[in-house]
Amino acid sequence: MGDVITIHRHIMNEQRSNPTASGELSMLLSTMALSCKIISRNVDKAGLLNILGKSNRINVQGEEVMKLDEFANRTIKECFAHSGAVTGMASEEESDFVAVSEDLPRGRHIVVFDPLDGSSNIDANISIGTIFAMYRKVSPGPDPEREDFLQPGLQIVAAGYAIYGSSTMLVYTTGTRVHGFTLDPEYGEFLLSHPDIRIPDQCKVYSINESNALRWSEGNQQYLRHLQTSEEERYRKTTSRYVGTLVSDFHRNLLYGGVFLYPADSKNVAGKLRLLYECIPMGFIAKAAGGAASDGRRPIVEIKPDSIHQRSPFCVGTTTEVALYEQFIAKYDPVESPSE
Repeated sequence: MGDVITIHRHIMNEQRSNPTASGELSMLLSTMALSCKIISRNVDKAGLLNILGKSNRINVQGEEVMKLDEFANRTIKECFAHSGAVTGMASEEESDFVAVSEDLPRGRHIVVFDPLDGSSNIDANISIGTIFAMYRKVSPGPDPEREDFLQPGLQIVAAGYAIYGSSTMLVYTTGTRVHGFTLDPEYGEFLLSHPDIRIPDQCKVYSINESNALRWSEGNQQYLRHLQTSEEERYRKTTSRYVGTLVSDFHRNLLYGGVFLYPADSKNVAGKLRLLYECIPMGFIAKAAGGAASDGRRPIVEIKPDSIHQRSPFCVGTTTEVALYEQFIAKYDPVESPSE
């Protein structure tokens, strides 16, 4: 196999190249890698471990919680609580942020995550994933405060995702380069397989749930029509692919080039995806890979969340497509001036 680079070796190499590194970020990334390995093992054996199906619980989002959702959430929380690297966590499955117990060592960071993205696809054996982002604690004192979790994406110190599919991959960035690691069952470790990922500047794929189009604004409908009918060379080989798992759709477009869109509509007027632990981490990764992400009017990484579970419209992909999408929104959906 030649020179095998494990994720832990890669993380330590990155740490040694930074003279100001404290080692805490390395612990954060290593802890997330461990969490994803545990989740991957149980995803692979879900049908044998009796953790498929619904848990008969509704989460704070008003969504039915799957058994694997609960397992993934518990796994990440427990791994980070004992890592000594974080002081608090926020998850899709928790109604509010969670502080690490005072009886355990605490670090200077907080972590936010969607423990199992695409959980509605679990029972159909379709790929699912985990999304995460890490921030430095900004509030004074040892306890986490709400302001620690409501930071714009520009303040992220690391973000990434795991995808549990035909193989398990972990992709992460600290804001400069994006690296992908594939879990080797023989080694029991993530091995560097996709160094320095750059999103191709082409629109090979668009990933959009077109069944919602009649509920969209004019700008969103016109942009979709442009993708479907444009005679530009850029779109000659464009095709539609939509999995319904953000991680899966994003990962494919990151490798092949394209755009993912989930706009607001008349049913979800604020958007459907969660800003803090879905849109912002993916936007941070896209930016580091040479792409872009937007809510239609501003870069997603510049938005400061108002609440932990805030929702947002989301467009992510190549810089060309995201910029074009913003042009369509500006042209067809102008912001109304406040009445005097």
